[in-house]
Amino acid sequence: MVNNGAMNTPYAQHIAQLQQRTESALARSGFDALAIASGIEKFAFLDDRPYLFQPNPHFKHWLPLTAHPNSWLLIRPARKPLLVYYQPDDYWHVPPEAPSGFWVEQFDIVVISDPAEAAQHLQGQGRLAVIGEADAALAGVIPNNPEPLLHLLHYPRACKSEYELLQMRAASRRAVVGHLAARDAFMAGASELDIHRAYLAATGHTDRDLPYTNIVGLNEHCAVLHYQFQDAQAPALARSFLVDAGAQVNGYASDITRTWSRGGHEEFEALLAAMESAQLALVDEVRAGTDYREIHLSTHRRIAAILAAEGLVKMSAEAIVAEGVSGIFMPHGIGHLLGLQVHDIGGFMADETGAVAEKPEGHRYLRLTRRLEAGMVVTIEPGLYFIPTLLKQLRASRHAAAVDWAKVERLLPCGGIRIEDDVVCRAAGAPENMTRDAFAASR
Repeated sequence: MVNNGAMNTPYAQHIAQLQQRTESALARSGFDALAIASGIEKFAFLDDRPYLFQPNPHFKHWLPLTAHPNSWLLIRPARKPLLVYYQPDDYWHVPPEAPSGFWVEQFDIVVISDPAEAAQHLQGQGRLAVIGEADAALAGVIPNNPEPLLHLLHYPRACKSEYELLQMRAASRRAVVGHLAARDAFMAGASELDIHRAYLAATGHTDRDLPYTNIVGLNEHCAVLHYQFQDAQAPALARSFLVDAGAQVNGYASDITRTWSRGGHEEFEALLAAMESAQLALVDEVRAGTDYREIHLSTHRRIAAILAAEGLVKMSAEAIVAEGVSGIFMPHGIGHLLGLQVHDIGGFMADETGAVAEKPEGHRYLRLTRRLEAGMVVTIEPGLYFIPTLLKQLRASRHAAAVDWAKVERLLPCGGIRIEDDVVCRAAGAPENMTRDAFAASR
């Protein structure tokens, strides 16, 4: 994990940067102060069972507190940030511990035992911007989420501070341990559910604190992009395995996908090797100044080249892209911003006004359309799948005769392939591949 002693300087610099950025945003948008709600615990309809608490990402941008509902942060120009820290006197549940850790020196802290007490510490600040959901409202402190201010905060959030990169590298290392445990469980013949449990045990996560729900698919399930189940019964023959699973450290996420084969299926393994090479080449395209949309289009060109080289589609690679055939086998975007959220906000912003950078025509599922800058963390996750619904469309199209359907049928039981790394764009030179670095360190 992260050494808390080594955190003091990067964290202090991170807070200073956020303070400066927020003061500028407040002045430009006409506000005197900013209050940020951590959020409240929500309950199921007609029940007393709470949903999993999800903190406001603006709150955890400042603080490594991910399980603290009813807390608030107040940002004022030229003053230390004020944390209103909720610590109830509760014998039904374990309350939060007293504030402690590398972060406390950066804040003035007041502790409250009743959520309503927060209002008295937030009122009277002049024109107050309040970021949070409507249900976080207090007397005189009502979330207004002013768009001009949000745009000014969201746009630069894509570029991570050194403190943030430290958390994300640690999250990559935490996830990689789980990926290796999942691979070993697959090779031993485990079910999807038992593979998932092996991942949790290795990472020290529970289902409650994962950054997103693990995708754990065997065989045909590898072709379901967001496969949401985990079969308790292992298949009679496990041919292939796709695991899309991340980890979380101090509110920052990793997002990693690997595909494995049990061997004995030469055609699938050839595709897997080709996809590995293509993915690494795409990672190398993460350079400052590059339009991320171009990396997405490059992905289709590379997928098309694989389809042609492996004899799956008897057309030129150029025609496979131009005619939309590559989209049958690679129907999603090449990746997204990563950070406080798995699909971090700001991916479509052309600038700090909130103007939209449009997706390439015909590529509606791409989640990032910005030009890359130093400090951005993006995922690079090409896929090649055999999805029955999409293959049915291809079979009904004018390109059906160009497809080797016998080979497609042989590959259908393997589902598909996705390989995903978390990559840092640098100011110059090759990118930092946090995922591959974590795998290398685990050897």
